[in-house]
Amino acid sequence: MKEQKYPLNWQKDDYSIKIFCSIPNVATGILITAGSALVVVDPGDGILRDLNKEVGTAKILGISDVFITHGHHDHIGGVWSFLTYLRVMNKKTPLHIHYPKGCIEIESIYNAFCKVYSKSITYPILLNKITSSKSYRRHNITVKPFEVVHKELLVDKQTTKQVPALGFRFTYNQKQICYGGDTSYCANLVNMAKGCDLAIVEAGHDDSVTDDLHMSHSEAEKIGMSAKDYFLVHVPE
Repeated sequence: MKEQKYPLNWQKDDYSIKIFCSIPNVATGILITAGSALVVVDPGDGILRDLNKEVGTAKILGISDVFITHGHHDHIGGVWSFLTYLRVMNKKTPLHIHYPKGCIEIESIYNAFCKVYSKSITYPILLNKITSSKSYRRHNITVKPFEVVHKELLVDKQTTKQVPALGFRFTYNQKQICYGGDTSYCANLVNMAKGCDLAIVEAGHDDSVTDDLHMSHSEAEKIGMSAKDYFLVHVPE
């Protein structure tokens, strides 16, 4: 398997991505820079610490967009602290949060945050509930959301349930980054990753595990190798 160590960095001209970490059941945190635009993807626990070290307060306050692939705690565990930091540091410009339809975790965090800080939120928080795979623009980036197949175990630890989950393909200056989030092997990710400048693919299982919760290393590498470059993430430590 391709050996990788966090943080993972990739850059082409003024388009770059830094994956601070992607550890299953612990945390994920990703920063994309496209020219002057900074966007955060899957802000898990520790994202505020990582952003502060990477870009500092002024640039954090300039972040306008957060993209959420799904509502599991290792992908959204840093949302509350991020929102609170922006309030304490007196952010004025809007923050857009993009998330899949049915992701009640993000809506619950938003509603609780607005209730707790109703009289002291300094900036607009705009929720973008994604209901289709239609491409759209955010500043200088074209965003293509696509559905992926991600499930979770229920209380009996045997039954699984599909959760609302997306991948995103980000295009800037004709260069494409495809991030699949958490998913089992699925056609949408295969199609979206092929030919991209960078594919970020989860490999949550080794090849001895056969279930529909995550991809095996072999499945992930097959998708990754269809792109010009790739990272395997969400690999158990």
